[in-house]
Amino acid sequence: MSFPVVVISDTHLPRFAARLPVLLARVAAERPRLILHCGDLTTLAATAAFESIAPVEAVAGNNDGGEIVARYGRRKIVSAADFRIGMIHGDGSRGTTLGRARAAFKDDAVDAIVFGHSHIPYLERHDGVWAINPGSGTDKRHEPRYSFAVIATGANGELAPRLVFFDR
Repeated sequence: MSFPVVVISDTHLPRFAARLPVLLARVAAERPRLILHCGDLTTLAATAAFESIAPVEAVAGNNDGGEIVARYGRRKIVSAADFRIGMIHGDGSRGTTLGRARAAFKDDAVDAIVFGHSHIPYLERHDGVWAINPGSGTDKRHEPRYSFAVIATGANGELAPRLVFFDR
């Protein structure tokens, strides 16, 4: 699969379904080749909505039931072009969400780790690996704006992720 890849998380449907059309329109405008959902879908309807735009890979979060866990698992590595992207929700009881996400892939050769859970957008490189939390496009909680992430490749052929912020 090639780029761009859109990263979303924490859609929490159907609770925030009224906010979904705006997120879908924003995601579609990026013309993604792949969508990664980092958990807390809470219903498989979330996957179906995004599959109308591009293929979807997902992992289950702490608010997802057995059906979602069975379908997607809690952790995975996906390939996009020549890059490996680790996916996890990031929930747990010890450390920070970022720390748990990074620890989950400490023994894997990945180019990026995408995660959710905190609803706090984050984009930073650690030891050559991008750590990307897209925030939430439907449940911004205490954040000033809704958000998601886009991973593309830059002119130098390396990953070039960015956060996309938007209002209602």
